[in-house]
Amino acid sequence: MMAIHEWWYLMLKQVAETDWLQWLAVALGVAEVLLAKVNNIWLYPAGIAATVLSVYILLLAGLYAESLLNGYYIVMSIYGWWYWIKKKNLPPVKISTCSRRDWITVAGIIAGSFVILALLLKNFTPSTVPLWDAWVSATAWAGMWLLAKRKIENWILLNVSNAFGVPLLFYKQLPLFAALTVILFVIGVQGYIQWRKIINAEKAALIKI
Repeated sequence: MMAIHEWWYLMLKQVAETDWLQWLAVALGVAEVLLAKVNNIWLYPAGIAATVLSVYILLLAGLYAESLLNGYYIVMSIYGWWYWIKKKNLPPVKISTCSRRDWITVAGIIAGSFVILALLLKNFTPSTVPLWDAWVSATAWAGMWLLAKRKIENWILLNVSNAFGVPLLFYKQLPLFAALTVILFVIGVQGYIQWRKIINAEKAALIKI
């Protein structure tokens, strides 16, 4: 186990070695979550830009599997952007809660992606944490799908991913990214609260009509 001062030294060392392109990717990623929290459609352009940069950075680093996973986020962000606006003459899709069918889909996404990712990571990569890594990714995939559908439960799934991601990043001696994930977790909690207020306000308005 590393002492606290050793964690701080590693974090400061990592900050010093981080180039501007990585910081830009991180900043855009944080912007995406903040925009999602306030229910702003600009979350998708910010998210797409962040993931495109992440794909490039991961390819340069030789992390081809992680780069492929980020490609999924690009696809889901484009889909979410389209789903959000739908057509110009139609109102935007409102925030809602998951139906039973949605939860079945979520379970399928998590189970399917977990098994596939775990097998790929275990058999085709030198990963030392294939199950842990697969679980973090699988829950994030499900959360992204719910975000694209504008379901409030997306915050729950994304924060499950964040909760398991923080110790994973510390285990891999990446304290800087672990700290950023903690921030994203807090934003996720705030996002859930904000979206719940929107849902409750819409329900109250319907009751008054």
